[in-house]
Amino acid sequence: MMLVRAYLAPSSIEGLGVFSHDNIRKGDVVWRFDTRFDQLIPLQTLADSDDRTREFLERYGYDMPMHPGFLALDADEGRFMNHSDAPNLDFSAPDYGVALVDIPAGVELTCDYREFTVGDIVFQPPRHQVATGLSQVN
Repeated sequence: MMLVRAYLAPSSIEGLGVFSHDNIRKGDVVWRFDTRFDQLIPLQTLADSDDRTREFLERYGYDMPMHPGFLALDADEGRFMNHSDAPNLDFSAPDYGVALVDIPAGVELTCDYREFTVGDIVFQPPRHQVATGLSQVN
């Protein structure tokens, strides 16, 4: 669950990204896994799911090393956080993310997927077509 005010906007990394609404200070906890909202989904669900559900879970679910056999799924904007080799958030602790630097309002929040992914990182093709103005967003 995002612990800071955030919003979705077009990302230069991939489709949509999560952006800070307010200034964030180095060391601030920005995200925490919250079982009241975020979910742990058994990996078996992938095998038992239709193609559309599997595609959704593979895109937005992620490993939680402290919960082997499960995918985590964020309930809010956090699921749109993009990978960066030079992230501004530290997710080396499995259940929370901390700002590595001061992050001004309006900056995209990024993490390094290698900090919590078991095995290889698989990047999927873009899913969201981001439009500007009054155009439709798919």
